Amino acid sequence: MTEQKNFILALALSIGIFVGWDHFFGTKNTPVQIENTQIVTSDIQDKAVVSTPEELVLDRAVAVTDKRTPIKSNKIKGSINLKGGHLDDITLLDYKVSVNEDADYVDILNPKNTKSAYFVDFDILCPDKTELPKQDSVWHVKGDESLSPETPVTIYWENSQGIRFERTFLIDENYLITVVHKVTNNSDENICIQQKAFIQRNKPKTEGFFILHEGALGFLDNHLVERDYDKLADNKKEEITSKGGWIGFTDKYWLVALVPNQKVNSTFSFTGKEGAEFSAAAKIEQKSIQPGEAVEQSVNIYVGPKKLALLDGYEETLKVKNFDLAIDFGWFYFLTKPLFQFLDIVNSFVGNFGVAILIMTLLSKLLLFPLANKSYRSMGRMKTLTPKMDLLKKRHKDDPVKLQKEMMNLYKTEKVNPLSGCLPMLIQAPIFFCLYKVLFVSIEMRHAPFFGWIHDLSSQDPTTLFNLFGLLPFTPPSFLMIGVWPLLMGITMLWQQRLNPQPMDEAQAKMMMLMPIFFTYLLSSFPAGLVIYWTFSNILSIIQQKAIMEISKKKA
Repeated sequence: MTEQKNFILALALSIGIFVGWDHFFGTKNTPVQIENTQIVTSDIQDKAVVSTPEELVLDRAVAVTDKRTPIKSNKIKGSINLKGGHLDDITLLDYKVSVNEDADYVDILNPKNTKSAYFVDFDILCPDKTELPKQDSVWHVKGDESLSPETPVTIYWENSQGIRFERTFLIDENYLITVVHKVTNNSDENICIQQKAFIQRNKPKTEGFFILHEGALGFLDNHLVERDYDKLADNKKEEITSKGGWIGFTDKYWLVALVPNQKVNSTFSFTGKEGAEFSAAAKIEQKSIQPGEAVEQSVNIYVGPKKLALLDGYEETLKVKNFDLAIDFGWFYFLTKPLFQFLDIVNSFVGNFGVAILIMTLLSKLLLFPLANKSYRSMGRMKTLTPKMDLLKKRHKDDPVKLQKEMMNLYKTEKVNPLSGCLPMLIQAPIFFCLYKVLFVSIEMRHAPFFGWIHDLSSQDPTTLFNLFGLLPFTPPSFLMIGVWPLLMGITMLWQQRLNPQPMDEAQAKMMMLMPIFFTYLLSSFPAGLVIYWTFSNILSIIQQKAIMEISKKKA
């Protein structure tokens, strides 16, 4: 009876590792309640663009033929659209859509008249009758006509009242674009101006994993606020007033965010329409401008990968809080982020994230060596008791209660814990959970190679047993993609299982024999980096366990 309970417990723990992680590590989608959050309609004219289906142009190349000024840096290329004076064309030069050498670079921002419209625009809000630039107003370039880290670009538009509107774009060596808005009042009357920046996009195709947040997010009023696209579609408009903070949209690997002046109050808002446009906006405080005066206000725009070192760096330079929370490290952020940082440091020395995972596995085994030793020593002693257990089974085969009592006495006399076999799995579970999260959300792991056929540690092993690992000229369906590393993992798991005490019940023993097959199939769809970790961990456990068993035999 005890062994049967042990088996049920071990099985539950095993399945819990692979199925339960998404419950505990999933993103909390419960809306954050903030006291100054309300559904409102602004008194000031709000001119966010909405594209109609008739305006859509499927070809991105056609859509970027408006009059533009180019953006050139080592990290990105793109252009500023002079029709409207907004950012709608950004391509990342360090990232491709796949591991193929001829793959296209990743496009983040796309013009508003494309299917995947995603752009950063600006509004000038005014409660009086001041003539303002419209969404189709053509801006003019002042001075340099190409934006680069060395050369900012200024565009301008002037109304019939003599009021001049300027936008100066600056870009750093990475992915931060700063836009300085300047309004010069050359009229005879006071004017009141409020600057607004907003990110607008059509609903994208999402990964669909509920452990990953995709949609609008921001750190507002000292809270992380997350809104998925379904939630956004339910609200007409949601506004949050916050001193400092940031707001934007996140995909699995990419972020577009607005970071206004952190020393003043700004009004942040989310809007959405079911199956259509979604926007995240920041309105900067209103300014009154006297005749002959000029006012400048700026906003920073991050358009790039969710690379931890960069986000931490901007958190320091821009004095913005919790910018790293754009990376969805989950509820166990305090474990997952340090694990990634350790792997990143090791990778900086060895130049391979796969090798970094192996080193992390070895160090974790050394750290937990005393605890694992105790477990394996107990299992080794359990195995030496097999003849005695067989004898008790024969003596009391017709009296289960008596057999149970004698087995417990045997465990007590020999100082053996029958649950010790579950301890290594319990020890390994937190590392497994955190490593999975790291592999799943970290841009650094995306397309990170190991050796041989593993060109992307964040994707499953691309080989499969069912075409003899590429020898046969066809690609099996995805559910038959059982590669070399999952098979190695299954073999090491079976080997390790043979070292453990075998269940007394024959049916239970047969079920245990099926466990490596079950886990091989289950892990075949997991990231290759995780399977490599599990396999190497099994190998180290086998070495440790065999050594302890030999010592136990000699003592016996």
